[in-house]
Amino acid sequence: MKILFYRYGSICEPDIIHAFLKMGLTVLEDTTEITNKSISDADRLLAVEKVISEQQPLFVFSINFYPVIADICHIYHTLYLCWTVDSPVPELFSSSIRHKTNRIFLFDQAQYQTFVPYNPDCIYYLPLASCTERFDKVIASISKADLASYACDIAFIGSLYSEKNPLLTLSGLSDHTKGYIQGLVEASLKVYGYNPVEEALTDAVITDIKKNDPNFFTLKKSVTDPDRYVAAHGYIGMEISQAERIRTLNRLALEFSVDLFTLSDTSELKNVRTHSGAQTLTEMPKIFHLSKINLNMTIKPIQTGLPLRIFDIMGCGGFLMTNYQSELQEYFEIGTDLEAYSCTEELVEKCAYYLTHEEERRQIAQNGYEKVCAQHTYPHRIREMIQCITQ
Repeated sequence: MKILFYRYGSICEPDIIHAFLKMGLTVLEDTTEITNKSISDADRLLAVEKVISEQQPLFVFSINFYPVIADICHIYHTLYLCWTVDSPVPELFSSSIRHKTNRIFLFDQAQYQTFVPYNPDCIYYLPLASCTERFDKVIASISKADLASYACDIAFIGSLYSEKNPLLTLSGLSDHTKGYIQGLVEASLKVYGYNPVEEALTDAVITDIKKNDPNFFTLKKSVTDPDRYVAAHGYIGMEISQAERIRTLNRLALEFSVDLFTLSDTSELKNVRTHSGAQTLTEMPKIFHLSKINLNMTIKPIQTGLPLRIFDIMGCGGFLMTNYQSELQEYFEIGTDLEAYSCTEELVEKCAYYLTHEEERRQIAQNGYEKVCAQHTYPHRIREMIQCITQ
């Protein structure tokens, strides 16, 4: 049986394709958007329609949600499967979410609870996964030179969000809006496992943000007004994430050796050893495996769920130190499979402890790796997906 995988270049696409192949499916790929990021909805529609009409795939699949693909699949009575790996995904507010040909899988329970009322029979919760089979091959190739290059005490791989924070580009915000946003940032940085921004936003602040950004997200037809969600998560959520990452790394670097691998502007960091971004397929798994502590800081728009980075680190046999998320304990045991912190002071204390308790740290990393291998790989998730569409 054939399926069409519409690709845009997400790092997890090859691993999902591999899982589909292991299920015995033939995967047709549309890769136009990987090289043409300015592709129009009209061209996207024509490309997908051509494959559907000529190949009649069992279903079309994509990472995140494309309203235009949902529309063309609805017209052709073809199932459209998608799986979010990001948050926010404001395209989910499109009225196209209501099509009965959709099978939408959302990785964050809060994201799921927001959107499931608009199509309760066709929207599912599905956490993310790890590609342990691929990671194992990379880790098996670790050399003595790699030990010198990639072994860190505390490592963080990722963006500082300075280049992903649209608030930095808005010059016309009122002093009231700026102060209000700063208050939300400071309040949010004191709370782990809960995001108060969306409900705390005032209409005036939302209007001011929207007025000052001509690229503010809009939809022709939506199931409800997305402005509050977009302002909270697409703007203020990114501001909070940037502040959290800079402050956390600077705090840790006061007491420990901290290595950052990023393409972001690092000028606000002090005493942090900075490196260019790690190559996803060849370098990142080695850093995760060799570092004593791998730090995860979940961006605020991911409200309850577990980001891909958690599964990546554990799938490489790395020791994970992550901020607390409410879904963590549904899948892992804190202190046995991984470690978590609920404030900066706790993070510092736990880093100090595990840097001096090597055997305990190694055992936790091994436990986490074994649990991910047993329960949280892409084949596990794809089987769940297929079961949903064959019931």
